[in-house]
Amino acid sequence: MEKKRVVITGLGAITPLGNTIDEFWNGLKTGRSGIDTVTKVNKDDFPAKVAAEIKDWDPTLYMDKKESKRMDLFTQYAVGAAKLAVEDAKLEITDEIAPRVGVWIGSGIGGMATYEEQFHRFLDKGYRRVSPFFVPMLIPDMAAGQVSIQLGAKGINSCTVTACASGTNSIGDAYKVIERGDADVMITGGAEAPLTSMAFAGFSTAKALSFNEDPKSASRPFDKDRNGFIMGEGAGILIIESLESAQKRGAKIYAEIVGYGASGDAYHITSPAPEGNGAARSMAQAIEDAEINADEIDYINAHGTSTELNDKFETQSIKTVFGEHAHNVLISSTKSMTGHLLGAAGAIEAIASIKAIEESIVPPTINYETPDPECDLNYVPNKAVEKDVNLALSNSLGFGGHNATLIFKKYQ
Repeated sequence: MEKKRVVITGLGAITPLGNTIDEFWNGLKTGRSGIDTVTKVNKDDFPAKVAAEIKDWDPTLYMDKKESKRMDLFTQYAVGAAKLAVEDAKLEITDEIAPRVGVWIGSGIGGMATYEEQFHRFLDKGYRRVSPFFVPMLIPDMAAGQVSIQLGAKGINSCTVTACASGTNSIGDAYKVIERGDADVMITGGAEAPLTSMAFAGFSTAKALSFNEDPKSASRPFDKDRNGFIMGEGAGILIIESLESAQKRGAKIYAEIVGYGASGDAYHITSPAPEGNGAARSMAQAIEDAEINADEIDYINAHGTSTELNDKFETQSIKTVFGEHAHNVLISSTKSMTGHLLGAAGAIEAIASIKAIEESIVPPTINYETPDPECDLNYVPNKAVEKDVNLALSNSLGFGGHNATLIFKKYQ
């Protein structure tokens, strides 16, 4: 069976750096941080005081006010980003093409805020006062469901839930749908709105979050003084389609997806496997899928969470896969600026990788001040670098030992 080539024709993002692709990308290029003191939970209740929040969110820009009230925030973000991406792709979903347009959007947790709010209502007022929309607002697949409903996409409709790898796995899974010919167009990515008291509580007691109270320096991937991740929220959506479909409608092509790898650590519920061997297998699989050599990769958008174990083991995994080239390839963690969007992280980082290819600019890792002898590669410290990027690789690694890798290529 002939594999179809798959290209990216539309991008949409709702991020802590801004609610358009231009604002998001300009923020990354200039090393601007979207992290600030948290306002969505009472910071006095938690040791973690900062977060990467969405600013100026108005769901009515993207949907009917009544409909928005029946969606958790993560679904609102997904619908907003999807509408931006469809508009960017100049994609008209007609009755004729609708059955060949699919949706695959991941979320790590789904409707956390809805769950908390309705549980309090149940405790205070009994079951009758729980919203009849509680379940459809809560479940993680509702971002994909609502995007399909709002846009009229009638093809395969799915959601991958693999913790912090959800966005990357979803894009990879959607890519394979088109490659094997089961759809012509996929609306794909990830969405998350986890800035709630229980999420803050859970990640705080797990000692996963940074307790650094200075928003601007708290997220410091690969730096010796890193001490935890910063939680973020938002959504990233890509329109991907078969090359024939894109050419047929004269679409602008950003880049091509050429490789996808995924693996399981089979090791621990939260800690990455020693030396990052699971991440290494995922990268090696993506490189094999892309039918390239490791030393052809120009840029790696690392998972780079700013936690002690992730950054150390991810560095080791890059050395395992890339050998000598590990010291030449440019690596950055854009989480230094966006925080960690959990299930949406891989989606906005895929967009960052695609923009790096399009504009020949590699975004920096900000707050890189004190080198760590165990993290000794080129993390593009503090300032973006101009470089012709032909191939970019993006990693996402999730609790449960989920590893996912995508490879994007300059379209020729």
